[in-house]
Amino acid sequence: MGMMQEFREFAVKGNVIDLAVGVIIGGAFGKIVDSVVSDLIMPVVGLVFGKLDFSNLFVVLGSVPPGTAMTLDALKKAGVPVFAYGNFLTVAVNFIILAFIIFMMIKQINRLKRETPAAPAAPAATPEDIVLLREIRDSLKKTP
Repeated sequence: MGMMQEFREFAVKGNVIDLAVGVIIGGAFGKIVDSVVSDLIMPVVGLVFGKLDFSNLFVVLGSVPPGTAMTLDALKKAGVPVFAYGNFLTVAVNFIILAFIIFMMIKQINRLKRETPAAPAAPAATPEDIVLLREIRDSLKKTP
């Protein structure tokens, strides 16, 4: 079997197709969740706790050319090495909020699944030969 034949069999397996669909939907879902975090939740968090934007927290690791503004964007454009721990903190806070939202969604989905139990399956019909064997057994029990 040639390599192309093996690859074709691998690529058309159901798992690969399911995975591709999952990745595509996951990407779209990621954009929705990013929007929920940045457009709906973070403004409320900012209103309650103050703005949680740590992106301008950094440590300059090199020499700053004269006339360069002391902002993260300006320093990066000037090619100055910067230890931008504030950016990491912002992403970490967003991740924690995102993980909590997904946790709450999964918890709700699991609760809904538990509330709607599946109807019990009807017992399978007894095959005709088993019915006949039972009748023979019962008739033999009756005979002395």
